[in-house]
Amino acid sequence: MSLDLSEGTISRRPTREITVGKLKLGGNNPIRVQSMTTPKTEDVDAVLKQIQDLVTAGCEIIRVTVNDQRAAGALPQILQKVSIPVVADIHFDYKMALESLKHGVDCVRINPGNIGAEWKTEEVIKAARDLGKAVRIGVNAGSLEKPLLKKYGHPTPEALVESAMNAIELVEKQNFFNFKV
Repeated sequence: MSLDLSEGTISRRPTREITVGKLKLGGNNPIRVQSMTTPKTEDVDAVLKQIQDLVTAGCEIIRVTVNDQRAAGALPQILQKVSIPVVADIHFDYKMALESLKHGVDCVRINPGNIGAEWKTEEVIKAARDLGKAVRIGVNAGSLEKPLLKKYGHPTPEALVESAMNAIELVEKQNFFNFKV
């Protein structure tokens, strides 16, 4: 698939289609616009205002931080008033992913380097599968797994790819395919 732009062409590699909320991503679907809110998630009014501004600007998927119980507790109020898919960005505590899914977010973002033991990822995947939700596997240099840091000496592109591939293998081993990286 190629997109004609005034300054060139973007070629896309074939990807698997997934569903986040009511939106289809990947496959032959359009490239989707996603953004993330900056206010503390528990500041519901500020988050909703920013989401509305982002939707007006063309945002199709919104990500909010769910790093503690206050943020998780704000999700029901946010979800009631938002018409686009909501992704919960999880920091360290897999229980926040489970709670976010129970509240009805469309997707959770987990990072294999900071979510902890594999069984925690497995719990999140099981919940997402049971609830028909999506998962985003996020990797970055700041949260690589310790064994990969030891193997490569520091964050490298190869270490990031290996982290992502390990997470993909773990997720697919659970027969779950509604995920993006």
